[in-house]
Amino acid sequence: MTENSPRTYAADALTTDRYSWLAAAGGAAPSLHNSQPWHFRATEDRHGLLVCQDPSRAVPVTDPMGRALHVSIGAALLNIRVAAASLGLETRLRLLPDPTRPDLVAALTFDQPTPGIGPHPDAALYPAIAQRHSSRRPFTNRDVPERLVGELIVVADREGVVLAMLEEAETRRVLALTTEAERRTAADVTREAETRSWVHLEAPAADGIPAEALGPLDRDARVPVRSFTGHPPHGAPASARFEPLPQLATFTTAHDDRTAWVRTGMALERVWLLATLNDVHGSVLHQAVEWPDTRWQLRDPETGPGYVQIILRLGYGPPGAATPRRPVTEILQID
Repeated sequence: MTENSPRTYAADALTTDRYSWLAAAGGAAPSLHNSQPWHFRATEDRHGLLVCQDPSRAVPVTDPMGRALHVSIGAALLNIRVAAASLGLETRLRLLPDPTRPDLVAALTFDQPTPGIGPHPDAALYPAIAQRHSSRRPFTNRDVPERLVGELIVVADREGVVLAMLEEAETRRVLALTTEAERRTAADVTREAETRSWVHLEAPAADGIPAEALGPLDRDARVPVRSFTGHPPHGAPASARFEPLPQLATFTTAHDDRTAWVRTGMALERVWLLATLNDVHGSVLHQAVEWPDTRWQLRDPETGPGYVQIILRLGYGPPGAATPRRPVTEILQID
């Protein structure tokens, strides 16, 4: 909700069950290496929620500026807003509300909507929260319909982010940059070790990436999916033939600051949930945004200045496997 949203009325104090509902939705968001770098705290009046970063769950070598961390928290924020809508609540959102608290990313206040205006449209996205998983598997050659692409562009714009579905030439250019970034990562022992520390091939864990969610590498080396288990990979699924030309969407912002990063996360999750409801799956190609020079080259020279924050691969095919989630009791604090 923004200042231009319909008039609202103060909601009753939220119960513990409702806070748990909201936190579980937030905790289901995507994050770099499934690190889940968020912490939620109920406000003293029980009418709001503070969303904070958890620095102990950062990925500092790959994400030294905390950009991906803030994108992840933005995705969690969007899920919380959707879950609140499913409870019949309106949400007032303030990003980075306290400059003396860099850990505090957002403050949410929950209200009752004006009687008679009907359910919030975001409530329709709620079922997709549990259905959305990263699919690192090959997709078919079926194109995402132009109608749906248009809708994805519109919902990203609602969060102040520009989504562009790339044409063939731009797709090949972005794939080449991603391949170069993956090659550099393979030669960086420290980055490789950090990535592998989040992979859990045998023992179950509450975070990170289990074996069933890894997905194969592209047999023809056209789609540069990340090798989470090293170069050459160890314990990963056998290689497979991917789609000849993946459908890629970039998320671009006019600025490159914490607010832009959080808004990117909200746009990413809103797009991903809507795609999921339409049986379109996705996975993030993140490698090229992890290196300053390849990230700079991701900018489309035809569209002018801007900062590419995320690349999302979309398509039809098998859904991704569920990844583990931290218990609500670990991510939610109610004094």
